Amino acid sequence: MRTVLRRPDFRLLFGGLLASMTAESILLLALAIWVKDLTGSNGLAGGIIFAVIAPMMLAPLVGWFVDRYPRRPFFVTANVVTALLLVPLFTVRDAGDVWLVYLVAALYGLSSITLGAALSGLLRQLVPLELLAEANGVLQTVRQGLRLIGPLAGAALYAALGGWALAGIGMVGFLTAAAVVSAVPSPTLTPPAVRLRWPAELGAGLRHLTGEPALRRALLGYGLGSLVMGFSESLIFAYVDQGLDRDAAFVGVLVMVQGVGGLVGGLCSPGLVRRLGEIGTLAAGVAFFSPAALALAYPDLRLGFVAVLLAGVSLPLTMVGLHTLIQRRTPPGLVGRVAAATQALVSGPQALSIGTGALLVGVLDYRLLFLLVGVATLAAGVYLWRGRHLSAPAGGRGPTPPPRPTLPAPRRPVDADIDAPVATGPRRPPRR
Repeated sequence: MRTVLRRPDFRLLFGGLLASMTAESILLLALAIWVKDLTGSNGLAGGIIFAVIAPMMLAPLVGWFVDRYPRRPFFVTANVVTALLLVPLFTVRDAGDVWLVYLVAALYGLSSITLGAALSGLLRQLVPLELLAEANGVLQTVRQGLRLIGPLAGAALYAALGGWALAGIGMVGFLTAAAVVSAVPSPTLTPPAVRLRWPAELGAGLRHLTGEPALRRALLGYGLGSLVMGFSESLIFAYVDQGLDRDAAFVGVLVMVQGVGGLVGGLCSPGLVRRLGEIGTLAAGVAFFSPAALALAYPDLRLGFVAVLLAGVSLPLTMVGLHTLIQRRTPPGLVGRVAAATQALVSGPQALSIGTGALLVGVLDYRLLFLLVGVATLAAGVYLWRGRHLSAPAGGRGPTPPPRPTLPAPRRPVDADIDAPVATGPRRPPRR
């Protein structure tokens, strides 16, 4: 990771992202706590999460919009707009204003998709292909580290200062990110200007995902795992309550151990990509969740710590493998649409899984459900592992060339052939 951090342009980008990721990590839980305080309803507080996820339906439109503009200026502008989206929170006074918190949460979710798609395109332009795994690994390591302290810091800040001060801190984080990233030198590469009818451009990201064998395999395998991995969000409370006979607050201790695993996974992910390839790393990430789930089916605290540590390692491996694969296998002008479509296709099964797990834990034994999660994630990991040849390890290949776009190419005039390479050597006379 030190190699990519030696690059001045990436260091600037990293500094800006550190500010915005810190703001993100403190906001989400604090908004839910705010709604709980205003209404006294657990259901309305949990609805904040749904409000953030709901805009995923607009991901194809967001990706199309992102791909129409230069990466760095767009990313800077998107951070400024995200800061401004928090302004309505300053007008919240009582339970009658809860709709404003929901509105901000939904717009924040839309902004999150936009920033993610723009960041993928910006990384693709700033960082050489052989360093993309390192760049993604650095960002995932920091993100996992912030999971250790961000939500707790947000809750503490809310308790001490209130929701208005929290909104102000969030605005400072996004504006700082915009200011720092604006100093990043403009990339020399620009997305190719492909002019098609907008319905064709809108679906180009999804067509590329389904048409590229490595990406298709990655999404199918990870989607299968996501359909059950979300169960753990509800099952962990049953594990602590029924299995360990401890208070629900003990979940926070397990989350901290999981965060430590996330740091380990983030640090190890670039090395695994070099040795196993992107799909192999994704397979390892999904497969690591299997023994974690199987261990949690047996209520023992020592096993529980090992299990959540493995679950923590799993997440950054899957994210680094998937994001690096997308960035390497996608033409620069399509990265925004492909990243946004991937985020929607991944988040959809996860949201469904979380809701289904919340229902099933009320009627089935949590241990049986953990066994189901373990078997399903093992199957998903094996499916991905068998397709690892689709993305060979970086150590055994040269830089991955950009693939051909899946967009239907517009017909060029004959004059465009002047840009084609011309043989400069002497021509051999035709044989008689």
